[in-house]
Amino acid sequence: MANKEAAVAELTNLFESSSAVLLTEYRGLTVAQLKTLRNTIRQDANYAVVKNTLTKIAANAAGITALDEDLTGPSAVAFVHGDFVATAKAVRDFAKANPNLVIKAGIFEGKTLDAAEVDKYASLESREVLLAKAAGMMKATMGKAAATIDALREKLETAAAA
Repeated sequence: MANKEAAVAELTNLFESSSAVLLTEYRGLTVAQLKTLRNTIRQDANYAVVKNTLTKIAANAAGITALDEDLTGPSAVAFVHGDFVATAKAVRDFAKANPNLVIKAGIFEGKTLDAAEVDKYASLESREVLLAKAAGMMKATMGKAAATIDALREKLETAAAA
């Protein structure tokens, strides 16, 4: 009983401290495959095989009830503490290579996500790429403005010389 209470307390803490959660089914995966997945997402998330009943209690204690219906079969949860998009992408890519891993649902910024929505997030480019694109667009806009101002200066100089 004390072990179960400790497990629920730990899971509740993980739910509360995570920026996002991905719920998966791992039926048919080997321990080595699960270890590979854990190592792949270690920088941004903790991946834990969980007991459905205890997880449901812990999620409810953390104010999350949206996962109740999906907590069936052999379940594992990725508790994201870093980049959600990177984690979703890594889990999706692992699932493509290992079809026994099924993404069931997720929670990001308080919103419940189904598997298709998780896939949409996984399809986004990384934060660094998006920032680089934004910087490039700003640089191009400033370059155009500088060229326009320079052309205006040249016209004024030409008109003043005439």
